[in-house]
Amino acid sequence: MNTARLWHQPFASLFIRTRSVPARRPAAAAAAAPRAPGDVLRWSRAMTTRMEKNTKSFQKAKQKDTLRRLKTKGQWSSHGPSTVYLQVVGAGSRDNGASLYVFSEYNRYLFNCGEGTQRLMQEHKLKASRLDNVFLTRMNWENIGGLSGMILTLKDIGVPECVLSGPPQLGNFINAIKVFSGALEDIKLSVRPYSEETYTDQTMSVDQVPVFGESQSLGEGGPSSPGRGSPPRSPASSQRKELWNPVAGQPGPRPPSPGLVSKATRDPSLVVAFVCKLHAKKGNLLVPQAIELGLPVGKAAIGPLVADLKNGKTVTYEGKEIRPEQVCTPSDPGPVFLVVECPSEDFIDGVCTNERLARHHAGGPEDAAALVVHMSPEAVLKTERYQAWMERFPSSTEHLVLNEHAQTVHNIRSHKIQTQLNMIHPEIFPQLKTFNTTEEQASLRVSTIRAECLLKFQLRPTLEWQRDAMVPCDTEEFLKEASAVPEFLQEVEACRTFCSSDSSVQSGRAERYPEVVFLGTGSALPMKIRNVSGTLVNISPGQSLLLDCGEGTFGQLCRHYGDRVDEALANISTIFVSHMHADHHTGLLKLLYQRERAMATLGKAFSPVYLVAPVQIMTWLNQFHDHCDHILSHVNIIPNKFLCDGSEVPKYKTKSFIQALLKRNDLHKFQTCHVRHCKNAFACSITHRSGWKLAFSGDTMPCDAFVDIGQNATLLIHEATLEDGLEDEAEEKRHSTTSQAIAVGMRMNAEFIMLNHFSQRYAKIPLFSPDFTDRVGISFDHMKIRFGDFRVLPRLVPALKALFAEEIGEMEERREKRELRQTKLEEREERQEQPAEVREPRGTKRDQQGAVSPSGDTKRLRAK
Repeated sequence: MNTARLWHQPFASLFIRTRSVPARRPAAAAAAAPRAPGDVLRWSRAMTTRMEKNTKSFQKAKQKDTLRRLKTKGQWSSHGPSTVYLQVVGAGSRDNGASLYVFSEYNRYLFNCGEGTQRLMQEHKLKASRLDNVFLTRMNWENIGGLSGMILTLKDIGVPECVLSGPPQLGNFINAIKVFSGALEDIKLSVRPYSEETYTDQTMSVDQVPVFGESQSLGEGGPSSPGRGSPPRSPASSQRKELWNPVAGQPGPRPPSPGLVSKATRDPSLVVAFVCKLHAKKGNLLVPQAIELGLPVGKAAIGPLVADLKNGKTVTYEGKEIRPEQVCTPSDPGPVFLVVECPSEDFIDGVCTNERLARHHAGGPEDAAALVVHMSPEAVLKTERYQAWMERFPSSTEHLVLNEHAQTVHNIRSHKIQTQLNMIHPEIFPQLKTFNTTEEQASLRVSTIRAECLLKFQLRPTLEWQRDAMVPCDTEEFLKEASAVPEFLQEVEACRTFCSSDSSVQSGRAERYPEVVFLGTGSALPMKIRNVSGTLVNISPGQSLLLDCGEGTFGQLCRHYGDRVDEALANISTIFVSHMHADHHTGLLKLLYQRERAMATLGKAFSPVYLVAPVQIMTWLNQFHDHCDHILSHVNIIPNKFLCDGSEVPKYKTKSFIQALLKRNDLHKFQTCHVRHCKNAFACSITHRSGWKLAFSGDTMPCDAFVDIGQNATLLIHEATLEDGLEDEAEEKRHSTTSQAIAVGMRMNAEFIMLNHFSQRYAKIPLFSPDFTDRVGISFDHMKIRFGDFRVLPRLVPALKALFAEEIGEMEERREKRELRQTKLEEREERQEQPAEVREPRGTKRDQQGAVSPSGDTKRLRAK
């Protein structure tokens, strides 16, 4: 999506992003612009004023944030920060990989940035605006899957520079993401490979420690598992090396990737550990004791004396000898913490024999570690050698373990809203689940803490665990809160009564397939309630296809299916990617790796998915394959353009893929068409052999070509990014409003219309349009519908309106204020266009307005 972020609450200070350069105004839209000279002038002025206002406010906010960062850094004291803590973001569970946030008053750091990290930081108010260092332990999608989205966010909120430390292939990764992110000119990205010197800033020094695995056993396929603690890769992963030439759009030799060396640089045997040492902090002057001993507190003469005392020197004042310990708190030499990933048993020897890490063991030449973070699966923790290595640290060392045994709920707000929606209709809004690993937990000989989301370890002023920031997932409290909402329970009861008494509803639910599961219904970036685009279509008990795959799609699958997620993954044979904006495809790689793992776990033969996508996606996949990790064996690419009516005939291999896709999914037809969004953006329609038809818009303005391929669809899933009244903004960003989406469905003669892809300003619920009928529904994350639910879906609306009445009221108030401002602007412009002798005196106009009784709407606005 190329939506430019507005300063909408409550996310403005945290995430504002422009995903790509806004598209040019389409010819059709230009033709629709006002033609009369006065109309043209007013329209031009209004558009210019709006653009200037948005640009100025955005630039002012970026400048303010940048100045705040510089001011804080200018306050750097020579004796280290006063407050530092390490906090768990992702605890290492299957749905949220291991990541850590380190805070000081001077800096913020992130260790690993897998998919979903940005969403968790936004939900739990871990600000990205001060984040200027990201440390990556391995070039594995588990660790870097959320990095492209995080970089786009940092760029758009005005972070001037970010340093990425870890494997040297990070530079190639940054070049690779420019395929879909653009040039990234507004942020300076520096890569600091492990071979460089110690990194030092206001808070701490960081040493990068390379750890090499046993390359013979790792081989070309990378580490023995696509995720921590997962089964071995299938042999297909390292056998098939499909090449694709995105220029020709067909299989075959490909030219060197622009901006990258053509030689593959991936190194699966490398993991980087980090040794972090806080700067020493001098003791503080104890004023009462200093006064008691006669020191000149409050006078200029005290300065040099305090400096010497804090430096550990004894001073003499008026013949009296004063020692530092008499008037100063003890100095803090600066604790050390280690971040160590040991992804498989292949790396145990490298970790246990590493001399740099051994310096912080008991009796070592440097300070013993206060904390060791272990990003290691249970298979590693169970080994005698790794446990013996852990025992070499002193008993004072704390050990934090992040892996799939983590028992914690990360996305609290998502669980909350799903619990409340479940009260309305338990089958359409099923309760969320958790994935529980079947692997036995290791019995460790040293005391360890298992990671939980938001768990803190304070490094200064005192060394201690803190749980005050952790948020409970209290289902009973969620239910109690919803039950207290006026009229909600009454509307829920009315909905249940209808469902139980209507015979057509009962018979409709007997047909289980097809089944549509909405995994992500928001736009632009992952947020706490709505994730970005992803829709699963379960065609039969054993066959599924996925429509778009934004960041975090696998995590959503995990939370939806819980322990059954492997079956759901193994059923996916086809993935459609509508276009190359990040919110529509950056969840693809993790889903592919986890699908491979699922098939191995279930004992199924590995087979690649059919990837129906813009051919440009292969430039990205080729570069990632060359410089990061194997991926090409996971996909059989079918370029979207070859499924358009009247397209050129594909070569034999692509044609065979198309035929296999149709046969595998029992489809009669899979069509695509170009839509009005960005270059190489597509919509699709799929027709099943049994007769049903599903049309999916991707991102687009109202599009005639899509109406044609979706004619008589059983279900239309259409984006409705913006509310009615924002048609100009929708046109500028090449999206649809609510009524425009509904109108497309009416022209298409769709049996039912599900609105999707809402701007994140409508976090809980979008504004309803007057065009809503009993053929229109609103999608939510984790919503599950069947065609037999079409009669039920409109009956959910009263309960939804009751549950979110407060949010709807706030949005309506904002709309009224916006319309009032627009009216005043048009009146002012109209007065300016009138000849001077025709204009009414301003006082007269004001007197006339004061004599008119204001409408109820205006009264309500004034009262608020």
